[in-house]
Order: sequence, then C-alpha cells, then structure tokens
Amino acid sequence: MKKDNISLSSSVRLELYHPKYDEILNQFSLPEEQVTFTALPKEMLKEIEKNQNETSIVITADSVPVGFFVLHAGDRVKEYTDHPHSLLLIAFSIDYYQQGKGYAKKGLSLLHDFVSKHFPTTDEIVLAVNMKNIAARQLYEKIGFQDRGGRKMGPKGEQLILHLSL
Repeated sequence: MKKDNISLSSSVRLELYHPKYDEILNQFSLPEEQVTFTALPKEMLKEIEKNQNETSIVITADSVPVGFFVLHAGDRVKEYTDHPHSLLLIAFSIDYYQQGKGYAKKGLSLLHDFVSKHFPTTDEIVLAVNMKNIAARQLYEKIGFQDRGGRKMGPKGEQLILHLSL
C-alpha cells in the first residue's frame, strides 16, 4: 500500500489533500497582515478544482490539519524560473491558532522528501514572497530557499523569487 505522506517526526506530516480535511481547512483563519500576502485554503480549493496542474498539500500535526499550500506544475511556473523541472509553491499558510508552534518550519523541511516521492522529475521548488513579508522570507531562507536576484511585481508590491534545489 502506497503511503501519501512524509513525516518529520511522529506528529508533523505533509499529506496530499483529501476532502476529509475540508471541515478544518475551511475554518482556517489568518491575521489581516498575513491575508494580504496569501490565500486561505478554502479559497484555493475552489480554484484548484478547475486546474489540473495544481496539487494541494496539507501539513498535519497528529493527523489534524495545521497548514496548507499548493504545488503548481503548469505554465505559470515559467513566470518565475526557466528551469524545466520546477514546481511553484503558492498559498502557503498556517492556521492562526496553530502559529508559533514550529509547524511551518517542520512542514517545509519535509518538502525535499515529499517532492522527490510524488514528483520524481522535479529538482527545484520556486516561490514568490513579498518584500514586505519579512517573517515569511526569513522562514523560507532558513529552510534553504535562496534569493538568486529574481524579482516580480505582485498585486501587493515587489516580490522576491526564491529557489530551493532538491
């Protein structure tokens, strides 16, 4: 039987989205200063139904959803990198009531193994982070994302393009 999750410890895992998580994901909330920079899972799940190139990932702690993000494999990736084997990470969030517990760092640190298992031809993850979103930028850099100088204008201002080699 194939496992659809990768675990850092016995409690924090990355799991492929499943509707069994909907009730909790739909209750996620974020403070106003974070909503400016990302989307809530319930918003993304509506969009993903229409897009075959996006895979929703749930960060769980003891099997309870605490975080969410999307890996995008379509043409949109080309807006961020010309590397042919990249995925674009979008809409990363940790539920407000679960923040400050290390779930973001633990979840992102599982990316390498998770992507290697589920997207074996991928050898890079890219993302865009708003210049003003210093906390998120610091988190991504701690995990190993690198600023190679790429910039993009987003809806809320200039964004840094960060790369994680796998």
